[in-house]
Amino acid sequence: MTTAARIPGFQGEYLWELEIATRQLLAMAEALPADKYSWRPDPDARPVSAVLVHVAAGNFMLLEAVGLPAPEDLYGDVTGEGQDRLWAMVRRNDELEATAQDKVAVVAMLKRSFDALNQFFTRSSEDELERRLHFFGEETTVRRVYLRLLSHAHEHMGQMIAYFRFNNLAPPWPNWRPDRRSQG
Repeated sequence: MTTAARIPGFQGEYLWELEIATRQLLAMAEALPADKYSWRPDPDARPVSAVLVHVAAGNFMLLEAVGLPAPEDLYGDVTGEGQDRLWAMVRRNDELEATAQDKVAVVAMLKRSFDALNQFFTRSSEDELERRLHFFGEETTVRRVYLRLLSHAHEHMGQMIAYFRFNNLAPPWPNWRPDRRSQG
């Protein structure tokens, strides 16, 4: 039984959806050959490695916004508080996207970010989810930041599926429709 199945209400539903996004993004990251990590459909688009690092770094940045400090080894040189710190993290995330290109390192960062997200969210109470905070100049709730994390993962999962298709590869899971499973 998954963690999501044991947790009632919104938290269980969220974890169920998060598990799908995590499993599928990691499956694609692991299945794509290392020599494709520099591939991009257009010179202005992110290469595969940068898409995956973008998801991981976004997870870390948004988790910090709700109270989990970003990993020291990735963000130790980032200073400031409040909005200044968030923008410093955005700049650091840009650096990570540009420099983290090795498949093993990228997959490890992605796993680490999803593990942190799953663990921190699982420990959140309903009161914590309703807590108000300021995020990039807007007042919102912790719950909404978590929803942004989930939608961000799904957004880039779709991008990665397109990258797979551009490279004549099928995503590394069976088609959910039994009548289409042989089609890839």
